[in-house]
Amino acid sequence: MSLVDHVVVGGGVMGSAAAWQLARRGRDVVLLERFAPGHAHGASHGSGRIYRTTYTQAEYLDLAQEALPLWSAVADEADVAPVLKHTDGISHGPGLQDLADALAARRVAARLVDPAEAAERWPGLRFELPVLHESRTAGRLHADRAVEALQRAARRHGASVRHGEQVTALVPVPGGVLVRTATDELVARSVVVAVGAWTQRLLTAADGPDARDVSDGLPPLVVTQEQPAHVALRPHAPTPESWPVFTHQPRDLAGWPSGTYGLVDPVEGLKIGFHGVGPVTDPDRRTYRPEPGQLALLRDYVRAWVPGADPDHLVPVSCTYTTTPDHDFVLDRRGRVVVAAGFSGHGFKFAPAVGRVLADLAAEDPDIPSRAVAARFALHRLGTRAPA
Repeated sequence: MSLVDHVVVGGGVMGSAAAWQLARRGRDVVLLERFAPGHAHGASHGSGRIYRTTYTQAEYLDLAQEALPLWSAVADEADVAPVLKHTDGISHGPGLQDLADALAARRVAARLVDPAEAAERWPGLRFELPVLHESRTAGRLHADRAVEALQRAARRHGASVRHGEQVTALVPVPGGVLVRTATDELVARSVVVAVGAWTQRLLTAADGPDARDVSDGLPPLVVTQEQPAHVALRPHAPTPESWPVFTHQPRDLAGWPSGTYGLVDPVEGLKIGFHGVGPVTDPDRRTYRPEPGQLALLRDYVRAWVPGADPDHLVPVSCTYTTTPDHDFVLDRRGRVVVAAGFSGHGFKFAPAVGRVLADLAAEDPDIPSRAVAARFALHRLGTRAPA
């Protein structure tokens, strides 16, 4: 049985970021991931994620602004090509003034652009309302490469990264937590749990009063199978490099299940999806099959709003969201167990800053009750027990 400073359970983007942040502090870290590298079973795979700063809440602005330089630091420490490509970022929809004011207060370069100017600048999209243009602090992240870079950087700082090793139990023991897998047992002074859609399953299987306190305090987490797609660009569309990353909330949502997000990858074309409207699923019993109703609506949306893409050439993508009732994250600690969960489809961009938060929590004195990074992210803010 091995004794280590920290075990991180979950090798997606958040667990990998936590392992990197702990290892670069000189801590003894083991990262355990149940699946093989590059797997497509969770929420951290694929080529495209949006980086943007467009939040009005101080906690998210803090994390977004902290994460931006850290994405460069990750690539540098891993000695890989940049994982974040800067592009224009645009938010399209009603009620953008509060967002513009929040960004101006933080000195984020952004301005409101009228629909005619927006159509001239980004002819692959159609506009009906003013657009908030974020010119220096937006871009697209390559998800698979970002996770790989975080794990590579963690290894370079001495972390052990072990794939194909599923954690089956967390058991509090004197001075630490026993982490049991099918083939090994480790004792860690603290454990970071970042397993996405499997959070409730792992924590409710944990044993001992401290572990039960974590599972009892967890807000309800709803796991859904989402249905974005990659859509081919039309032959005379703008070049992939000139497209912005974007979010769009139509003025009239009648007929659409939600607003949309989109970004263009040079290889796979336009990635576009509705936000958080997929069917509830069990992460171990997903179908991975395309959801025909949502695909039909995505085609209709592209025809209506994206003249630069061809809705008849579309490749479905399957991913999961793990969502809290208020769509805010869970970043908190109970005793020696740190929980990162409920990223609600908008967490990836923050990962290296979230990793710093988790490293701070993991290094705290376990005998002192944790004060989460912000009340917004506390375990107990939404009730006392998640549904089965």
